[in-house]
Amino acid sequence: MSDGAALTEDAVVHTVLSIDAMGGDLGPTSVVAGLSKAAAKNPQLRFIVHGNRPEIERLIAKKRGLAEICEIRHAEGVVTMDAKPSHVMRNGKDTSMWSTIEAVRAGEASVAVSCGNTGALMAISTIRLRRLEGVNRPAIACLWPSRNPSGFNVMLDVGADIRADAEDLLQYALMGASYARNGLDLPRPRIGLLNVGTEEHKGKAELKVAADLIARAAPAADFEFVGFVEGGDLPSDRVDVIVTDGFTGNIALKTGEGTARMIRERLSEAFKKTPFSRIAALLAYTSLRRLIKRIDPRRVNGGVFLGLNGTVVKSHGSADATGVAAAINLAAQLSATGFHKRLAARIAQSEAAASLAIQKEELPQ
Repeated sequence: MSDGAALTEDAVVHTVLSIDAMGGDLGPTSVVAGLSKAAAKNPQLRFIVHGNRPEIERLIAKKRGLAEICEIRHAEGVVTMDAKPSHVMRNGKDTSMWSTIEAVRAGEASVAVSCGNTGALMAISTIRLRRLEGVNRPAIACLWPSRNPSGFNVMLDVGADIRADAEDLLQYALMGASYARNGLDLPRPRIGLLNVGTEEHKGKAELKVAADLIARAAPAADFEFVGFVEGGDLPSDRVDVIVTDGFTGNIALKTGEGTARMIRERLSEAFKKTPFSRIAALLAYTSLRRLIKRIDPRRVNGGVFLGLNGTVVKSHGSADATGVAAAINLAAQLSATGFHKRLAARIAQSEAAASLAIQKEELPQ
């Protein structure tokens, strides 16, 4: 693919994604393998791949047909997983992560994907893409496996910022509702605020204030507020969107992923333990594969940065080819639906409607 390649070839519209090949624990090997895996299922994908050119060219050359749909942009530097965001902002312009975001900023790609340092990626994305008007703190939203018909709930924030006051939580509710409408096709999503209990008197003072703000904004913003929810509600069909601060959300996310991984490993060990258990595993093979696939955190890999003038998908740092492919597939889906423009318009409308509703309630009668 040549520099500035058109999105249209032979009357076929292609989706161009900007990929940070050097981020993450496993480096470009897993990223390129993920590209190949995703491209095999979606022939309309095209990639701008950022990083060490000789290494990336060598890896891409091993994957049949991948070189023809990739443009490689050399970047000398790499953002390490332990790098401080402030240091990256001062010294990271030559890195693959910076170059990845710049391609989205320039309009050359619709979505950026990186497995790299979350703090640095959020810092670069916020500075280079800028926040949407009216958004104080961007958030990271993830899809959480649930009993809902769609198979998922949305949870945010899961790590963009450990702080969140009542106004921030209201904005998260508005952004989460927009994501659920555009990403899960839910016309009137149900919003829950994560707390230590569902009773109104429980929780910190800012949560009670946030609950009041969200409840007052719900009718104007066209979502249903179900009130406080607990950790056990995360995979339930009681809500569609779970709102929390980044500190709590990230711990919940990592706990859920670790638990799913342990269940998968324990099931595998149990069915290999004796000859009888092996026979039982053969009889239950189809059901077991379905269960393992459903609880595999790699297949729902990818947190979406919300509240920016551009779409960024953050893959897990330890993602293998399956995980990277899942993040790329999510990015492609968001691009195909025009997610960013629809989200920006919905947030602007919701913010205005919610603000007007709250102001009316605060006027003296």
